[in-house]
Amino acid sequence: MATPQPQPHAVVVPYPGSGNINPALQLSKLLRRHGVFVTFVITEHNLRRVQAAAAAAEGGAAVANGGGEGFRIETIPDGMLDADRNAQDYDTGLSKATAHHGAAPLRELVARLRGGGGVPPVTCVLPTSLMSFALEVARELGVPSMVLWGSSAAALMGHMRLRELKQRGYLPLRLPATQRDFSLSKNLQDESCLTNGHLEKTIIDWIPGMPPISLGDVSSFVRTTNADDFGLWFNITEANNCIKAGALVINTFEALEPDVLAALRAEYHRIFTVGPLGTMLRRGHHDVADEDDDSIDLSLWKQDTECLTWLDAQDTGSVVYANFGSLTVLTAAQLAEFAWGLAATRRPFLLVVRDDLVGGGSGGVAALLPEFLSETAERCRVAAWCPQERVLRHGAVGCFVTHCGWNSACEGLAAGVPMVCWPVFADQFTICKYACEVWGVGIRLDEEVRREQVAEHVGEAMESGDIRRCAARWKAEAEAASCRGGSSCENLLSLVTALGVSSINDLEA
Repeated sequence: MATPQPQPHAVVVPYPGSGNINPALQLSKLLRRHGVFVTFVITEHNLRRVQAAAAAAEGGAAVANGGGEGFRIETIPDGMLDADRNAQDYDTGLSKATAHHGAAPLRELVARLRGGGGVPPVTCVLPTSLMSFALEVARELGVPSMVLWGSSAAALMGHMRLRELKQRGYLPLRLPATQRDFSLSKNLQDESCLTNGHLEKTIIDWIPGMPPISLGDVSSFVRTTNADDFGLWFNITEANNCIKAGALVINTFEALEPDVLAALRAEYHRIFTVGPLGTMLRRGHHDVADEDDDSIDLSLWKQDTECLTWLDAQDTGSVVYANFGSLTVLTAAQLAEFAWGLAATRRPFLLVVRDDLVGGGSGGVAALLPEFLSETAERCRVAAWCPQERVLRHGAVGCFVTHCGWNSACEGLAAGVPMVCWPVFADQFTICKYACEVWGVGIRLDEEVRREQVAEHVGEAMESGDIRRCAARWKAEAEAASCRGGSSCENLLSLVTALGVSSINDLEA
């Protein structure tokens, strides 16, 4: 009689930012539904934030400690000093701290979990992107590993080619020799590449699986004249380190990115496309439903669910929803242009203004001018944070003004909502290009925010038959991938099977 296999146990280690925590949690819930024991590792600082957000929500004080059977939360320090958390370059500081200080506490945690304590043996360490030190920890301890890439397949391919862009002389930025004025200092001359159209006019047509793309749309990290730029180095390193994992998991689906996925499969022997994760969770195609899913809430902000009631009172497809994600920082002038542009559409709109959205200023509703609030009172709802996926799926929402973070773009595609795109950081430029030029669901705003263009593009996105048809098509494709027998559903089942293997060699065979 065959010896029964132990329950698979995945130690999920997301980068300590909302954009990685959310998809990692969604994947963890799906794995748990299929019988995988999950240890979810967050930082001590973020657990405090989660607990504060849960306590602020009605009846939510216990949510942060929830999870129930088959799911546990563990913490490690992020390596940052509390005095540095309000620094202007917080994200860079966090990246440096986790990269330099994350391995030791994670190694101790995984070793402890392997020692028993009433949990199944650890069968996989599963970090997100930007946490490749966890792959080294797994290798040292002899534990199989996978990595969850937190963006699109195209964004991964682009970031993997940042190293080659350096080797070919595109980075750090500099003008061709024929255009340089050698009477000026090199640094001054190179800085002009940021503003003279060089980023837009320089076309990269050799990235496998991708259409020709402007240098500026490969990543925000190309915007440097410094050969030792930390952001560029870190993203080159982290993207290419993904290949050290036994398998790559991507929150995308086969029909959405077929060409670039085919190209990636020439470099990765095992890729699981399991997205859109939100649609996968909602469809609930699993053997036994898990009613504890809703109790696992790791939001870093208090959710304003009352905005859903406000949406209930609006006409179908009439509302413009604007949210710039968890990291974007606007100037007061930029927020004013967006706000007055939304007002000029004469449509109802839901505007998310995080408490820290405006740099160096007031947050939330206080960041908006009183005259704006007065003029738009009957058709504007302002929220500090909201359950975005539920908002986008609401029938009243007809347009999404977005920074093109991958979670937002994925949720917009899955909901079939046309987009107005304003990329700011990292992979958002690649995602914007695909949304507007490949998938046909969006219109791009200029870098300089102008209220007239905001209003014009919102109107076009909501009224264009072509954009609406493309949005409807991708919604249907996302649903098909998530159905039983669909590509993402089948890949999830294969992923669960792979998590049950007993050695790195088995996983990487």
